[in-house]
Amino acid sequence: MKNTNNNLTSFADHLDAEYGKPGTQCRENYEQGFETFKLGVMLQELRKERGMTQGELAEKCGTTKTYISRIENNASDIRLSTLMRIIREGLGGNLKLSVDL
Repeated sequence: MKNTNNNLTSFADHLDAEYGKPGTQCRENYEQGFETFKLGVMLQELRKERGMTQGELAEKCGTTKTYISRIENNASDIRLSTLMRIIREGLGGNLKLSVDL
C-alpha cells in the first residue's frame, strides 16, 4: 500500500523542528531529560518484575519510598552511587554502562 500523506515527518525531523539540531542547548536539555525518563521507567519495570513495592525496594537499598517514587516519575536526578546501590542491593543486579561518542 502506497503512502500518499506528504505531511508525515520522521521523528528525527520532528526533534530538529521542536528542539533544534543535535548539539544545541535546547536539544541537549531534551536528550538529557529523555534519558532520565527512560531510567525511571526501567527501574519501575525491574521493580515490578520482581514483585516489589516502592517501599520494599527502598528498604532493601537504604533509601525512602518517596525517593524511589521521584526517580520513577522523573522528578529527581539520581547519583551514580545511589543508582548502583538500587540495582545491586535493591534489585539484585549489576549495572553496566556504555558511552556513545
